Amino acid sequence: MKIWQGFGSEHSMNLVMIGHFKEAKNASEAMELIEKVTKQVSKDVDDGFIQFGGRNDRYSEDMLALLTNSKVHCIGPSEVEQFAMDIRSEERGNDVVITTDESDVSAFLKLLIDLGAKVEVFSAHFHKGTGYGR
Repeated sequence: MKIWQGFGSEHSMNLVMIGHFKEAKNASEAMELIEKVTKQVSKDVDDGFIQFGGRNDRYSEDMLALLTNSKVHCIGPSEVEQFAMDIRSEERGNDVVITTDESDVSAFLKLLIDLGAKVEVFSAHFHKGTGYGR
């Protein structure tokens, strides 16, 4: 039997993060990188390299190569597991829209900023009528 121990409430942030880019091609590049990192995180989880709730203090060799080649140096090893959470991302013209019920989204924020986006973050619970969130 596994007992969950943690602090906080149910995952009900209904968080929306929008990265506004100057050009649609920049949004496409950001989406492509999000997909690549997500795929690598999935592989790292399958390989047992990333363990949820554990101390992830280093990157896998493949993740390090991906981040280095992409010139992304702002995401820490302990943050990459965020790409395995229930987070939805989509491209809308010059924007990348990320929605989730999670509150730990620092990796996405850092990635979008590092790629040149102006970022807007809000809870759709409090900002209804935006067309985002659930």
